Amino acid sequence: MIFSATDHGFMARALQLAQRGLFTATPNPRVGCVMVRDGRVLGEGWHEKAGGPHAEAAALNGIVGAGETAIGATAYVTLEPCSHFGRTPPCADALIAAGVVRVVAAMPDPNPLVAGQGLAKLAGAGIDVSSGLLAAAAQELNIGFVSRMTRGRPWLRLKVAASLDGKTALNNGVSQWITGPDARRDAHVWRARSCAVLTGIGTVKDDNPRLTVREVSTTRQPLKVVIDSRLETPPDAAVLDGGKVLIAAAQDDAARSAALRARGAEIVILPNTQGKVELADLLQELGRRGINEVLAEAGTRLNGSLLREGCVDELLIYQAPILLGDAARGMFGLAELTDLAGAMRLDIIERRAVGADFRIRARLA
Repeated sequence: MIFSATDHGFMARALQLAQRGLFTATPNPRVGCVMVRDGRVLGEGWHEKAGGPHAEAAALNGIVGAGETAIGATAYVTLEPCSHFGRTPPCADALIAAGVVRVVAAMPDPNPLVAGQGLAKLAGAGIDVSSGLLAAAAQELNIGFVSRMTRGRPWLRLKVAASLDGKTALNNGVSQWITGPDARRDAHVWRARSCAVLTGIGTVKDDNPRLTVREVSTTRQPLKVVIDSRLETPPDAAVLDGGKVLIAAAQDDAARSAALRARGAEIVILPNTQGKVELADLLQELGRRGINEVLAEAGTRLNGSLLREGCVDELLIYQAPILLGDAARGMFGLAELTDLAGAMRLDIIERRAVGADFRIRARLA
């Protein structure tokens, strides 16, 4: 299918609209829609939150509210219109009823409940249907949703703040602050878009983090997840102050569990054969809970475990122009290599300055 420059422009606008749901649409995908007739925008919409109008419905409602109709219009939507009843009626039915004559979708919906059925329903009603326009950008915007629908587990980003020589803390554990305020503010944007923020008991003990979004405005706080094999989280830990907390353990302890539940924490027991939390099972559990994106902010050991066990999809590294020396703590607790053939290879997908620091995004090759 060949798309015109006009098609590209309207789909780019739909993607801009979809971005407005970056912090709030979870567990649903971020979707934008633009309704056009004769080169004129009739209505726009995006999906703001679960249970609210989908992007197509929001755009159609805007058209009706302006006293117009969508008869003869083209709908540019960043994800295939849904074809099933969920919390809201099917968007494909709404587009058909509205008299839309053409639908351009950026990508098919990976949700098995849709998976091509929405586009098929539209085509069956005589609507000109096409997809694939700016598909890569649309998938990137919903990479966590796609991961959950296709793999049953969320997309996990591992965030690290490090010195130029790859150190995350002094040998005595002091780590605040390696990076500057601009980098820390930027990291909160990634927290805000995540459905869950994950850390380990070592970080809870060393840093007593809150794991909340504070540097950017958001109406939703991510789920806080603590990997704590022996339920050693102190009942007065800051991570338990407000917001939902899930503690993943490898063994239960009645007294400790009761104290943590009294602080509002939920506990799941997911042991592996080594007496630790089975990380792959935890990701599957988070997927079942509708978690699309996870931001891991942990210490050297848990970072290494997540990498070794194949749980990391993307690295988000903030690198400060300072040197901390050999005795300082490294980024990843990984085994020594004797052959470079065993090195983990990465694809750098972005490198940019953030204040005085650099942000590097990389994915395993």
